[in-house]
Amino acid sequence: MKKIIIGVVVVVIIILGFVFFWGSDEAVVNNNQNNQVTEEKPGDTNTKPDDAKPADKTKTVLGLSAGGNDIVAYHYGEGEKELLFIGGIHGGYAWNSSYLSYELMDYLKTSSSSIPSDVKVTVIPAMNPDGLKKVTGTAEKFALADVSDVQSVLTSGRFNDNLVDLNRNFDCDWQENATWQNKKVSGGTAAFSEPEAKAIKDYVEKNKITAVVTFDSAVGGVFASNCHNGVSTETNDLVKAYSKASGYKAYQDFDFYSTTGDMINWFAKNKIPAIGVLLTTHTSIEWNNNKAGVEAVLKYYSK
Repeated sequence: MKKIIIGVVVVVIIILGFVFFWGSDEAVVNNNQNNQVTEEKPGDTNTKPDDAKPADKTKTVLGLSAGGNDIVAYHYGEGEKELLFIGGIHGGYAWNSSYLSYELMDYLKTSSSSIPSDVKVTVIPAMNPDGLKKVTGTAEKFALADVSDVQSVLTSGRFNDNLVDLNRNFDCDWQENATWQNKKVSGGTAAFSEPEAKAIKDYVEKNKITAVVTFDSAVGGVFASNCHNGVSTETNDLVKAYSKASGYKAYQDFDFYSTTGDMINWFAKNKIPAIGVLLTTHTSIEWNNNKAGVEAVLKYYSK
């Protein structure tokens, strides 16, 4: 009987020992697995890959204006030839140039087939968001009902929040004391002293721009760019194409009054074909004319 009791005790001890060691090994394994799951490597985050938002390729914030408003470029198409359209350099004073740019954006969204496969269209609808906001109450897309009809407000909208005329702030014949019609205006403290002009410069220098079309008002014409280096053949072709399609008169240069620090002339200085489209009045949009002109430019670069 004593031998039987001793045998039972031995068996119990063996079983308990087996359970203890097995449980310890399993705990170690589980602990290692938990460490593998929760361990973070340097630079890791707990964000799941599915939570990461892809970069928005349809727009680029170029920078902030003098008044802290975003300067935004919108992109359509994915071709290698980038055509740049710029509106609103004179903000709320030429609000119709921004309105036209937004109309162009709507057209490109709904008529993507109009963009040749080898072309990318970039639109900057409000290069002077400060001036646009003074007149419409917003630095972005606006309704016609938002536009002020007070002349002093409209005139103030020509300038950014530093009271600089941005179309006098580029590096072609730049002067600090500039002229607008018969008025003296500020061209800034130096060429590209204004964040809006510098944003354009930086974008152009980082991207290979094929050609530029700017919208402004008010003459009713298409103007070639030139900074003492003559009108290039390609620029002249663009003037003719846009003029013929839109019905606007073609001009080789702007000679209504003296200008310094002009944007499209700076493009010419950098050997980028550029034309300026000036709407007929400060309130007209002339969408059909300009739609035809834009389509002529797109066709020109579909070669």
